Amino acid sequence: MQPFPTAYDLQDTYMMKTYLEIQVPLRSDASWFEELRSVCHCLPVRWQAGFFHITLAFVDETPEDLNLFPVLDKHFGTLVAPTLVFEKLDAFTTNSGMHIVYLTASQVPQTFLSVIESVRSDMKDAGCVIKSDFRLHVTLGRIKDSGIELANVKRHVESVSIQPFSLLLNHVDYRVFRGEILYETILNTQ
Repeated sequence: MQPFPTAYDLQDTYMMKTYLEIQVPLRSDASWFEELRSVCHCLPVRWQAGFFHITLAFVDETPEDLNLFPVLDKHFGTLVAPTLVFEKLDAFTTNSGMHIVYLTASQVPQTFLSVIESVRSDMKDAGCVIKSDFRLHVTLGRIKDSGIELANVKRHVESVSIQPFSLLLNHVDYRVFRGEILYETILNTQ
């Protein structure tokens, strides 16, 4: 007996976009963030207004009637909440040409990375389509103007010095793209 439907079973199922995210408790009034916004004042950045997070999986197609709770519980039910040290600001360009200004951590616990890889794999096995690779970043702002060079954005962003700081990440959400939360859990902190 298969725990998940096969691709054949899903051929007539409505698909939706979903996200698996871990919340990042950033303060938008932190001095480094205020400095970043000031340094980038000449760029058309649309700054993130709260709800900072790391997208663990952007799911391009999710069968609407697929119950992923067993998969998510399997991985997050026993995961100890990671503490990450954030120390780098940078920018990259998406496939659509939008520039993303972001915060990241260079040293990520291997156990956390392994869980992310495993949950993404299990979601795919369950019938989800995940096209993008995992890239640990916290989006701070977006630039949709394709006439702006990435090198120019990076020059501004990288001029801001940031002191490393630690954050405990313990709140996981699985939600519909721009919609309701389907699953949430608080990770064990011990």
